[in-house]
Amino acid sequence: MTTVKNIYDYINSIAPFDTQEEWDNSGHLVGDFRAEVKRVVLSLDATKEVVSYCADVNADLLLTHHPVIFSKLADVKSGSVVYELVKNNIACISAHTNFDKAECGINANLAELLEIKNTEPYCGGFIRIGELDGEMSIDDFAGFVENKLNVSGIRYTECDNVIKKVAVGGGSCGEFMDYAINNADCFVTGDLKYHEMLDAYEQGKAVISAGHFETESSAFLMIKDKLEKIFTDVEFLVAPVSNPIKTAE
Repeated sequence: MTTVKNIYDYINSIAPFDTQEEWDNSGHLVGDFRAEVKRVVLSLDATKEVVSYCADVNADLLLTHHPVIFSKLADVKSGSVVYELVKNNIACISAHTNFDKAECGINANLAELLEIKNTEPYCGGFIRIGELDGEMSIDDFAGFVENKLNVSGIRYTECDNVIKKVAVGGGSCGEFMDYAINNADCFVTGDLKYHEMLDAYEQGKAVISAGHFETESSAFLMIKDKLEKIFTDVEFLVAPVSNPIKTAE
């Protein structure tokens, strides 16, 4: 029999929860540690839509990247995510910054999705730097990223750089941009502000802002294959949701 604690312990073994940032709230956040788990739903976020899906499929556990509880709760009212999880007896484990920087975590997986080889961690694991098989122009590499992450309308800086050595940081990694652009030909991340991209452009550096959801969701869901190999008595499902933040076409 697999329990919530068994799955927590496995995640802890590959992405230790004690490595999370001080401001983070990763870990076992909702439900009974001892409860049996037969069905798990994986999702980047614990939205109302995701929790409704968990209830519909009779899931015992929701596994997310972004914590379901990030700050102090003022209340837990009917219809809220936490209330609905408890009401439907669904536990929740969130693996956030500990999984960002793990050797098999978000940034390692993002690099794999973008076919970046021989990566090494930097900035505490929040970025990884490696190399492409061949050189590309920034226009071609931006198109490559767009295709691999199944995203349209990505933002990138115009430059004449030949792209070979690439830094990646899923989600919000603007604070590491200076290091990344000075140690790689291009920095791929999720959320860069306009002034950050303008600074990179003025320096003649290549950066790609490909979206928070897009740089983390598929990379997080890659943990599913590992879990299925370990917990063969458990069914693992991916919540059928897309980025709730839409871009006009």
